[in-house]
Amino acid sequence: MQILSDSLIGAVTPRTDAPAKAAGRIQFTSDINIPGMMYGAILRSPHPHAEIVSIDTSAAEAMGAVCLTYEDINPVLYNERSVSIPSATYRDRTVLPKKARHCGEPVATVAADTQELAFKALKELKVTYNILEPVFDPMEAMKDGAPELYDTIYLGDEAVKIHNNIGVIRNIDEGDCDAGFKAADRIFEHHFELERIYHCQLETKGAVCKPEPDGSITVWATAQSIHANRQLLGRILGLPLSKINVKKLPFGGSFGSSIQVNTVTPICASLAMKAGRPVKLITSREEDFYDHHKYPAIFDVKLGVSNDGRLTAAHVKAVVDFGAHQIQPMAFLGCTAGWFASLYKYDGNIRFDGIAVYTNKTPCCAMQGYGNPQINFAIESMVDIICEEMGFDPIDFRLKNYRGPGEEFWGQGPTIRSIIKSSGVEESLVEGREVFGFDERTAPSSKNGDIRRGIGLARGFHTSGTAGPKEGEVIDYSSATIKINEDGSVDLITPVTDHGGGTCDALKKIAAEVLQVPLEMIGLSPAETMNTGYDVCTHATRGVYCGGAAVYHVAMKVKDKLLETAGRLMAEHAYNLEVIRDDRLGQGVVQVKGYPLKKMTVGEIARQAQIMSWGTIAYTDSYRQRNCPPCFTTHFVEAEVNLKTGVISIPRVLIYGDCGTAVNPDLVKGQLIGSFNRGLGYTLYERLAYDGRGRLTNSGLMTDYKMPTISEMPSVEDIDVRICHTYEPSGPFGAKGIGEAALASVQAAIANAVYNAIGIRFFKLPITPEAVLKELKKKARER
Repeated sequence: MQILSDSLIGAVTPRTDAPAKAAGRIQFTSDINIPGMMYGAILRSPHPHAEIVSIDTSAAEAMGAVCLTYEDINPVLYNERSVSIPSATYRDRTVLPKKARHCGEPVATVAADTQELAFKALKELKVTYNILEPVFDPMEAMKDGAPELYDTIYLGDEAVKIHNNIGVIRNIDEGDCDAGFKAADRIFEHHFELERIYHCQLETKGAVCKPEPDGSITVWATAQSIHANRQLLGRILGLPLSKINVKKLPFGGSFGSSIQVNTVTPICASLAMKAGRPVKLITSREEDFYDHHKYPAIFDVKLGVSNDGRLTAAHVKAVVDFGAHQIQPMAFLGCTAGWFASLYKYDGNIRFDGIAVYTNKTPCCAMQGYGNPQINFAIESMVDIICEEMGFDPIDFRLKNYRGPGEEFWGQGPTIRSIIKSSGVEESLVEGREVFGFDERTAPSSKNGDIRRGIGLARGFHTSGTAGPKEGEVIDYSSATIKINEDGSVDLITPVTDHGGGTCDALKKIAAEVLQVPLEMIGLSPAETMNTGYDVCTHATRGVYCGGAAVYHVAMKVKDKLLETAGRLMAEHAYNLEVIRDDRLGQGVVQVKGYPLKKMTVGEIARQAQIMSWGTIAYTDSYRQRNCPPCFTTHFVEAEVNLKTGVISIPRVLIYGDCGTAVNPDLVKGQLIGSFNRGLGYTLYERLAYDGRGRLTNSGLMTDYKMPTISEMPSVEDIDVRICHTYEPSGPFGAKGIGEAALASVQAAIANAVYNAIGIRFFKLPITPEAVLKELKKKARER
């Protein structure tokens, strides 16, 4: 017998869901159909700021439609996002409002027997509005006399008065910034602006809700957290959680757009409960454009530098326009401060002054980095400026100032701190310098011709989860159930959602490796809130590190039970047994250490335990990580700028990702390449344009919302992706995250490359051809 014991961790294996996805057999929310189902449609406000005086539903109801307005709903105030602890969560919205605060906000909904009838009935709703003056600019919104969106909101259960539309103020001061700036030989100050953009996930938001005969409700929804949906629906509908079952479904990406309970879900649930029938409510792409956006940001950055190349102090002032409702800008400001504070050491002298402001625009939520790409663009651009003006080598300067192993890391802002235990920063910078030929780049002044090429560099990171050593600061734990079947196969039940990047494949590998069972013998069982323990959400790059840690923890418990049961059957102590994978037999084998002739298959052990009535070998538990290690990235980029057209292209890129042990290395590389595409769009193309009435002028992929296609990406041969050789001791099999880190440093690397090409620094994104031509003309006039 040949025993094959090569590790599954780090092996390239086929995606287990790939055949079903390729064949179109995977069921997404929009594929759910239930007998007797009605179809829903949402009436959205055409005004950015208006009181709803009345809604006449009589004509729609005469057509057989069921209508839902603010008069029908339980006016529970809530926040769609439930990651933060309740006392730190602001609440300002209801299922349907009495006052519309942005264009596209749902104000009423209908359900009918067909989709066509639902949209006809929607047109028959008669809404009387009292139109109010809107405010769209955050700086204008903070001025005395500006239109106010709210008078009072709630922080937990405490009423909070809103003045000048300022929703959140968050100031952080560490060390002695004043002394740090005095110690500096040079002080650099610059202003940066980043636009709001659209998530553009493949799947738009949707929900199917089915009232059950016993008064409960079953929900299929686009969701990053099935348990967050269940808990919020419990509050809104006034039902015990045992009466709400949210099914876990695959979903077509998210990029953070479903980190909260999507607006459509409680609307659909409330409509279904009123109708007493199942209701399906799927939003269009144009509707989704008005659903949630990435946070725009304005930064004023001040850095102090000594002549020996040491950052002595840092001060960031941030203004964030989060739109009409709070998803969680308090956490956003804290995280942004953390990304800024943990990127470099600054001699421990850090100051952050953050303000988050209400405006009559679409609410903002997390999107790939939760403030990290925004502040990274500012800081890494500043580092490039410092190195050029003071004559420092950009790589040596970064190596001198970065926070590395043994130093403190702010995982999600100042309250969640841990110690860095693994880092690929040095490997990526030192090796990348040689691989990319970084030292061979020339100054902008030495370049000629209409096509100018430049090389840029930026480094970044993100956290793996949100759990620090101290409990009660933020909700972060996961759960798992693992059961060994009587044929040696294994059932894995996890509430962790997979955005499409292969998280669940990684969880299956972790279980298979602990139990030494072939991967094809691990079954991913259907999961729902009624058969799983709690998982906070697949966010903060925590899927493998936190969700995988729960699977690892439970798998180890199941392994202990397996060995204990085998010991009873084989008359051996459990500690004298080991489990190995036998691919010839197609399952795991338990044998006596040093005496492989005495063995039993896992299936035989489980079957004998059943016959003896010893019980099923299974375990369920929750697990909380006590760390949130940074996963690092470094981008080396070559940019090509056409001086006649202003068009920027990227001929080649070198990407380093530090995810600890890569459980699925091919999927890690895919994540890094995909995120480069999204960062390329953020840097060069994407922005949401509003008209003077608060309406988007590009609310669709066919209406001038430009995103990069394969034609704008470097060729496959010119994208070099490398995984750093690190091991995270607190992660399952040494793994940590990569997802959001993959985007963090893209923007600054491209902008730095553009500067090296044409000698023009851009402080505002996106860097469109129009912006390039404008700055080239300005530079020509100044000569």
